[in-house]
Amino acid sequence: MKNFVEKVVPKIIGTYLNTLSFLAPELAAEKALNLFSTPRKGRILDDQKKFLKSAIQHELEFNETAIMTYHWKGQGPTVLLAHGWESNAWRWHRLIKFLKKDKYNIVALDAPAHGQSGGSKFNALLYAEFMNEAAKHYQPKIIIGHSVGGMAAVFFNKNYLPDYLEKLVLIGAPSEFVNVFEGYTSMLGYSGFLKQRLNKLITDRFGGTPESFSTAKYLEGIKNKGLIIHDKQDKIIDYKEALMISKAFENAKLITTDGLGHSLHHDSVNKKILEFLNA
Repeated sequence: MKNFVEKVVPKIIGTYLNTLSFLAPELAAEKALNLFSTPRKGRILDDQKKFLKSAIQHELEFNETAIMTYHWKGQGPTVLLAHGWESNAWRWHRLIKFLKKDKYNIVALDAPAHGQSGGSKFNALLYAEFMNEAAKHYQPKIIIGHSVGGMAAVFFNKNYLPDYLEKLVLIGAPSEFVNVFEGYTSMLGYSGFLKQRLNKLITDRFGGTPESFSTAKYLEGIKNKGLIIHDKQDKIIDYKEALMISKAFENAKLITTDGLGHSLHHDSVNKKILEFLNA
């Protein structure tokens, strides 16, 4: 029943917006973009609060929107952790235990409209702005990003060129935003006309077409050292995205796993990350 609902409801929404696009194309495109940008989950759950309370919680701000950061102090280099879509800083609890053993100074943040951060809408460009505010405050030498958190980390690095940032770790990260976008429009069955209007809205609002927002493109020529970790059976972000990132990221090593899925929650992954950070 659950699978049936998950398949049918998006098509019903898509049919509604396709119909609306003939009557009010701008409104339909706006509603489609809002749907794409609004997370359904990712706020802090009760059983996650205890772990996050072990950190020093500090609230920053971007455009009058709260950015929640979590700080576990250490004597070593500062690491900034950026979670993915419909998640929050708690997703790092297993890796944080590894980092604490090696005395790293650890900072995690909640993305826009996630965790304890403010806002109701999310996109990778806004996430990069949140990262910039956190980075200005904490000056990380390393950023570790999962999924769209990895993409946003690359956007941040490209846009702000922080001279203190030495290493990037990208875990299950997408390369091409257009692939994520097309997956969304296909799932809802949007018409060609509505997709055209939605493309125009994205271009007008964010200053580029969906094709222009590319992790691989933004990594070309950068001097940072990198680690890319991706699972061959990732059903959310296809493994080919990692190959595209690896080809563009000259100073990066690609680690391929098999059977860990998109989350890559496994101690073997955390150990590989520590090896890279300590090298």
